[in-house]
Amino acid sequence: MKLFELAAVACLLPLTVQAQELDYWGEAGGWDVMIDSSLGDGCLIQAAYSDGSVVRIGFDRNQGNGYVTAFNEAWEGIEEGVTYPIAFDLDSEEYQGEATGIYLNDVPGADIAFSNPDFLFDLAQKYTMTLYNEQGEVMAIDLEGSYAGLEAAIACQEEMG
Repeated sequence: MKLFELAAVACLLPLTVQAQELDYWGEAGGWDVMIDSSLGDGCLIQAAYSDGSVVRIGFDRNQGNGYVTAFNEAWEGIEEGVTYPIAFDLDSEEYQGEATGIYLNDVPGADIAFSNPDFLFDLAQKYTMTLYNEQGEVMAIDLEGSYAGLEAAIACQEEMG
């Protein structure tokens, strides 16, 4: 198992995430490219999946980090602000890290922060991401188009200054 310790940041997103106003910037690779003013005008890509999950991959300019955040109404038992050990698989490469429980518009989610920019592009070059917690598989998503999406997010970020 290849281990890559992710730098967990307890407050990558505000732990009590209020109803966010994301500004639409564009679309690339099937992902929406958005600007989050609450994260210092950090750009992100977002996609919704058939299992009800919404996934965001982006930049937090307030903290100077990247993040992967997933929300799903079906995820019961997540406590806001609690840190959970997680594992995820990117095309058979396994990673270990921590996720912080968050809520957005009363929808539970998990926020995974990282400080290594290479990880973001490693993720974008993969086909599938499967997330696990202590009970087993939480979700598996198709990453198709994420590389094009992240290239657009970088262009968005450059535009934001």
